[in-house]
Amino acid sequence: MGDRFDRLYAPWRRSYHTSPPTDCVFCGIVRTPEKDRENWVLYRDEVAIVVMNLYPYNPGHFMIIPTRHEGEYEKLPPDELCHISHLSQKGVALLKRWGAKGVNLGWNVGEVGGAGIPGHLHLHLVPRFPRDTNMMTTIFHTRVYSADFDQIYRELLQLAPHFFGKR
Repeated sequence: MGDRFDRLYAPWRRSYHTSPPTDCVFCGIVRTPEKDRENWVLYRDEVAIVVMNLYPYNPGHFMIIPTRHEGEYEKLPPDELCHISHLSQKGVALLKRWGAKGVNLGWNVGEVGGAGIPGHLHLHLVPRFPRDTNMMTTIFHTRVYSADFDQIYRELLQLAPHFFGKR
């Protein structure tokens, strides 16, 4: 392979990288419940929203996001942290019902900690499936998203009230 490397183009992400950061994207979603379907929201309450990740690591990847703008994990009040933890248990159950055989959960705190949006905390729930890492990932360093995003949203949205309750 030497100096040669392959490129995977994702031109739809350009606007994310070039748009001026005028507002927190998560706060924008929190403030617009009338756009929940447009913003891929699965559930919301006064403490948190559950939103599909537009740049998923695996099909069905979603995030639990505090409604309050906070970028420092250690500053989350215990009641909010417990509520989000309770939602994460329900989220794991939802993903398992949907067909996941495992789930990775993770907070990326701060830019250096890997947070794409470091100013607003968010908990990732990434469903895992048998053989979801294959030669494309291990040899070619390319992830294959093997499902239709819109269809996944509709399926998870249909299941969400059974796990999170009614909005």
